[in-house]
Amino acid sequence: MRRGLTAVLGAALVMMVVGCDAGDDLVVDGTVPSSPYDGPLDVPTKELDEHSPYASRLASGAAGRALECDGEISVGNGPEGWSEEDGGSGPEQGLRLYFDLFSPQGPRSGYRVERRETDRVLYSYDVGGRTKVAVVVAKDQEGRPGWGPETSASCDPSELPASYTEAHGIEIWTDRAGARVPTSEVGSRAGDDHCGWQRVHFLELDGMYARDPEGVLTGGYQDDVRMPADARDTGYRYGNRELWLAADRRTAYVRTPDGVEAWPRLADRVACK
Repeated sequence: MRRGLTAVLGAALVMMVVGCDAGDDLVVDGTVPSSPYDGPLDVPTKELDEHSPYASRLASGAAGRALECDGEISVGNGPEGWSEEDGGSGPEQGLRLYFDLFSPQGPRSGYRVERRETDRVLYSYDVGGRTKVAVVVAKDQEGRPGWGPETSASCDPSELPASYTEAHGIEIWTDRAGARVPTSEVGSRAGDDHCGWQRVHFLELDGMYARDPEGVLTGGYQDDVRMPADARDTGYRYGNRELWLAADRRTAYVRTPDGVEAWPRLADRVACK
């Protein structure tokens, strides 16, 4: 879809934050796409107290408009503040400040200048010639001299290269045709070590399910069960895992080469603080 005119928030399945790999350049020459973003860079933004596609679009201004998502926008953020001492001497320093101050999600290298104006520059991270992450940096904002981040937006992690998601532990499921499925539709992630959830694994679908062999968060996990007669194959796959669901959807049945595991559904979504 052209320039992210529709959106779905990535909810709990956020991308892991990583630093630049050694030898990777923050900004590269890249290849100018056939239809670069030609809209305004100074777009009014508005923050809503909700997590929705509409809210993400409003908050992300020009960055959200510059996306070229195959599916939906995942994250959109409005003006990011920086102090008087933080501002960079040029646009690239402003982009670097974005990563240094706010630890955003997604790639931290390989950005291309897509649009340059006197007081604003649009940087894009492209996949197949299409913008999947966009950051607008601005100069001399009110009370914030120098260059720094203004707005940012990104497509779903499933639209990033497989080499990136696999290297950074982002679990992308596939459908019956082998196509990568948006994390807003289905996704999974390991539990957080600092919360003592090392052996917990979460699955997000229409709710949150957990592989919890030690019963840290929930009881009911079983590592070897008979597949219920009413269970149906969803077609979702991650590596050698197959996802099956019964009609009541109280349990996710995960088939592996070793058998069938029962992952109970949590009463509420949980997040490590």
